[in-house]
Amino acid sequence: MATTRYDVSRDELAALLDGEPRFRVDQVWEGLYGQRVDPAGMTTLPKALRARLEAQLPPALTPVTASVSDDGDTVKWLWALEGGASVETVLMHYPDRSTACVSTQAGCAMACGFCATGQAGYERNLTTGEIVEQVVRASRAAADGPTPRRLSNIVFMGMGEPMANYDRVWDAIRRIHGDLGLSARHLTLSTVGIVPGIRRMAEEDLPVNLAVSLHAANDALRDELVPINRRYPLEALYDACADYLAAKGRRLSFEWALIDGVNDRGSDAEELAAAARRLRAHVNLIPLNATPGWPTTGSPPERVAAFRDRLRSLGVNATVRANRGNEIDAACGQLRAAQEVTLSAPRRRGAAPG
Repeated sequence: MATTRYDVSRDELAALLDGEPRFRVDQVWEGLYGQRVDPAGMTTLPKALRARLEAQLPPALTPVTASVSDDGDTVKWLWALEGGASVETVLMHYPDRSTACVSTQAGCAMACGFCATGQAGYERNLTTGEIVEQVVRASRAAADGPTPRRLSNIVFMGMGEPMANYDRVWDAIRRIHGDLGLSARHLTLSTVGIVPGIRRMAEEDLPVNLAVSLHAANDALRDELVPINRRYPLEALYDACADYLAAKGRRLSFEWALIDGVNDRGSDAEELAAAARRLRAHVNLIPLNATPGWPTTGSPPERVAAFRDRLRSLGVNATVRANRGNEIDAACGQLRAAQEVTLSAPRRRGAAPG
């Protein structure tokens, strides 16, 4: 696999620039991470060097298609990777900031049946550079849009299970934190419950936020919805989460995709509330996006509201995540599954950074 511009380390960059003045390394690194521009846009460099770096450090992501929600607040890209795999990145705009949802694997091996990515199966891990470049592209798009915004939050909730690609994901987190300058408090890593990964996180020096895609709070149902639960059952998961909280002092979030008649009953709310109170966890309720191949549908709005209210009555901080970009297949894996997407709004300048 060729070395792409965000896979190269500082030492590797120095070796590539051997024979150039030593300050060139700092200039190129600042261009990539501080200014977030391609080598061609690094005007402090001689033209010949810019052309050489463009050739020797190609981008990892090739745009396939982009879609923009009708209100313009959600942008989703499908990228082609070396070797034929493809992944998705979502950029969500808010009044004063933007959040990027990035992928860590092409496909996913966790086999959660209600997830479009899980249905597609696993292809490969992403490299550190492929993960970091998603953040750079999203940051560039947020800044260059009609209403310039700062990319302030990164959630590792896109395609793939971050804990199954732990080393590369953490290398990317270190680059995003140390070189792109995003605070660890604004980075959230989501897992379906890979206990060894949570325990490794507790030993890291960066206190990123932990989100657990729970979806069921009893082992029988969770075994069905999230098959990895058979390896790491709930009690082991809860213990690992408690240790992470003790080590980092960060708030834990439980993600709960509401599936009509499956995990939106009163008994489900009571089980979830008991777990959330035990770990002082915030609950994000997610109305399930319809996914071909999964026979159930998301809970209707009135059941979502009732489930939220029941949790609150049981002493749990629960919010409903706004469904953003339904008309552009913004749920994880849906754009790739569709293969071709008709833009929901005219493509704006900066919507598909290249």
